[in-house]
Amino acid sequence: MRLSSPSVVRLALLAGALLLGATVTGCSQQSAQDSLNRVVSTGGLTVTTDVVYGTDPRNRMDIYAPAGASAAPVVLFVHGGSWEGGDKAGHKFVGESLARAGYVTAVMNYRLAPANRYPNYVQDTAAALRVLRDSAKSFGGNPDNLFVMGHSAGAFNAVEAVDNERWLREAGVPISAVRGVIGVAGPYSYDFRTMSSARAFPEGALPDDVMPARHVRRDAPPHLLLVAGNDRTVYPQNGEQMKAALDAAGVPVTFTVLPGMGHITIIAAMTRFLTFLGPTRQDVIAFIQARRLP
Repeated sequence: MRLSSPSVVRLALLAGALLLGATVTGCSQQSAQDSLNRVVSTGGLTVTTDVVYGTDPRNRMDIYAPAGASAAPVVLFVHGGSWEGGDKAGHKFVGESLARAGYVTAVMNYRLAPANRYPNYVQDTAAALRVLRDSAKSFGGNPDNLFVMGHSAGAFNAVEAVDNERWLREAGVPISAVRGVIGVAGPYSYDFRTMSSARAFPEGALPDDVMPARHVRRDAPPHLLLVAGNDRTVYPQNGEQMKAALDAAGVPVTFTVLPGMGHITIIAAMTRFLTFLGPTRQDVIAFIQARRLP
């Protein structure tokens, strides 16, 4: 892809900000996403916006498909935002990146807290996966070659939706259809009760009731857990404890700590022209390629 001079300047400034900042939150995070999306082109891809998967206004997803795709792997991406913010439109760079790699990719919205607490947003993930699977062939995808990926709160949603067999069963998704789960900087195992994120969970809930690390089924698919070594938003212990839970259940897991990366840098590196920030994109693609159906 050829970038215009203003885009090059904008990208250089963005990359510098990401490299210098250990964490980027709030308006800075939104600004970073907006800058990424302004320099990402979806030319040559088939993009279908606002595909409905439920009755709530936020039950929508955007689908990015490679031109001429046929029986391609299918990826569902779930955005972060502390369960109270974030939007699929801010993650066009993820959909474009994975579609260029040859995957039919859906980037979803979900119902937000505090109006919608656990398990609503997890149920939305499973419901989106059901609709994506049912319609995969129309976008050039293979419905039995599914991967679920999320960043931050979205990684919680992705892992919980697949590892706790209740959610796929209730949504009508065969558990054998999911080939792998990818969690990027996810809060899988922590005590939320004294934190602002308590607003995302039911009154009186305990970590054992809601945390993905407590709900791992023994027949869960392989996992890739990417942890930002310099993350000050979601501490790396979350990934370590999730890995321990997967190991205890005998679930294959690839656990990688990316040194020097922060909570936003690790997902920004999914952008095709920001891979110099770190190996997020390469690791995700290698994981999918190793576990996709032939």
